Amino acid sequence: MDKNLELDELNESSVLNDEPVLRKDSGPEDFDIPTSTSDLEAVYNIPVKVSAILGKTQMKVSQLMKLNKGAIIELDRKVGEAIDIYVNNNLVARGEVVVVDDKLGITMTEIVKSAPK
Repeated sequence: MDKNLELDELNESSVLNDEPVLRKDSGPEDFDIPTSTSDLEAVYNIPVKVSAILGKTQMKVSQLMKLNKGAIIELDRKVGEAIDIYVNNNLVARGEVVVVDDKLGITMTEIVKSAPK
């Protein structure tokens, strides 16, 4: 099979299996969209990194070296302001810190819609 075919030159006869062929004019209606929990089972075991950013600050190394136990570092957020929730380094939501059984947790209050790439 010629590896240099353009995307729009591909057709069903150039594919060796029964997987869908992507075309320049393909749209969402050309693919099966998961409609139930069982349709998503293939992705359940994929690990993701979740981070909750309470706030940020900048300081010089000399200031960092002077910190002792109990030192307070001022962050760029105010009390009660939403924190950012990242999945695999992508901002996906905002939320609030909560305490659950003596542990910190997060309640999502807003889902962030990402801009199209």
